[in-house]
Amino acid sequence: MASSPRFDLPTIESETRPFWEAAKNGKLLLGKCNSCELVHYYPRPMCPKCWSEDVSLVPASGRGEIYTYSTVYVNDLPPFNARLPYVAAQVDLEEGVRITTNIVECEIADLEIGMPVELRFQAISEDVTIPVFAPRRS
Repeated sequence: MASSPRFDLPTIESETRPFWEAAKNGKLLLGKCNSCELVHYYPRPMCPKCWSEDVSLVPASGRGEIYTYSTVYVNDLPPFNARLPYVAAQVDLEEGVRITTNIVECEIADLEIGMPVELRFQAISEDVTIPVFAPRRS
């Protein structure tokens, strides 16, 4: 019997490979424009503000706060259905970017908008590790 397609895996291309390799090694990279100095997420080969192609990757601090979140109780698509319930969230990082992610290591009832969080990583396949966030310990 064939396995279900993986809807949660990104397509890793040459432009995104450094981001995904860094994540596997426990580092979250952001894009930074060397022309206008905008820090942006997701990293891409051109600046979303000034369109410069002079963009580099910089490590994120890994600290932020919950901007908004939603607890997902129903999702029929594999592999998400095996993770229920899970928390989908947007986190504002100290660097001024907002990242869509999951909140882990926290009781759903304890979540709050503005809660300080810190970066964790979660392997979802042999090749892909994603950034997730948990309540900040200190």
